[in-house]
Amino acid sequence: MSSQPVSPPLVDAIPALESVPAARTPARGMALPRPVLFLLVLLSGLSLLLSSLLWQRLSAIQEQLARQSADSGMQAVEARTLARQAQDVARDTAARQAVMESRLSEVALQRSQLEELMQSLSRSRDENLVVDIESAIRLAQQQAQLSGSIEPLLAALRTADQRLARAAQPRLNRLRAAVARDIERISAARITDLPGLMARIDELVRQIDDLPLANAVAGSGLTGKLREQLPVGPTWWQRSLAALRQEATALLRVSRIDQPEAVLLAPEQGFFLRENLKLKLLNARLALLSRQTESARADVAAASAALNRYFDPTSRKTQAAAGLLQQVQGQIRAVELPRMDETLAAIATSAAGR
Repeated sequence: MSSQPVSPPLVDAIPALESVPAARTPARGMALPRPVLFLLVLLSGLSLLLSSLLWQRLSAIQEQLARQSADSGMQAVEARTLARQAQDVARDTAARQAVMESRLSEVALQRSQLEELMQSLSRSRDENLVVDIESAIRLAQQQAQLSGSIEPLLAALRTADQRLARAAQPRLNRLRAAVARDIERISAARITDLPGLMARIDELVRQIDDLPLANAVAGSGLTGKLREQLPVGPTWWQRSLAALRQEATALLRVSRIDQPEAVLLAPEQGFFLRENLKLKLLNARLALLSRQTESARADVAAASAALNRYFDPTSRKTQAAAGLLQQVQGQIRAVELPRMDETLAAIATSAAGR
């Protein structure tokens, strides 16, 4: 009796278990189809690719901005350096002008002293003659230093010799012999023509803007060679073939670089290079006028080194400028004026009465 009531529940449970998969089958049908999934994956990949490209583009823009900022900083530093150099040149010019003014004041003082000595009536004839000769010789020394010529010295010594000859005083024979020896020594001295030297330096300053730089050498020689290879009356196909050959040979050019810094020179730096070279030559000119021979030699040597380093050595203009610089260097070595120590010593002895 107890086993019969158990069987009906087991039979009822079997249909219930079979109904469970039937209820879940609609949930499986709601899944996305494969094309949609593939489209979503493709869109996500494209978005990642575009994001990476955009990131790379932003990185490149940042690098370019950083390089431009660095270049601007370097240009600002160079501009400050040039400004300091210009200020130094202005200070040197002002100092040299002050020296020239002091020398002119000394010359004016010498002239006033000479006038006072000429108006003095308390001295004897010989004493006045010796004092006049000394004043004239010292004034000639000042004029020779200002003009860079020995003509004032020779004129003063010859005038002194003539006055001593007219005086005919035995006690002044020693002075006259010293004057004659100084005339012979100064006449044999080699002195540079400063006006001609100034003209050469000015010509160099004018030629600097026309000199070609080493990194701006054009292929004019190649074009000239191709033109020489053409016949006298070239046809259109010969001209076309020559132009094509010129373009083909211009694609690759092998040259020797002795100065890498000259080839890598930027165009805006070329302007400052020319201006710096002009300043060197003008400094040398001022140094020659103020009798600073060593400074003039240093400035001319620096200008020659810059010319040989940054400009095209094969250009005729560069070669002519280099030749002028060599002439200037050779003439600066003989700028020193001769001295008249023997005559001044004899004048001091005669004035002291020994």
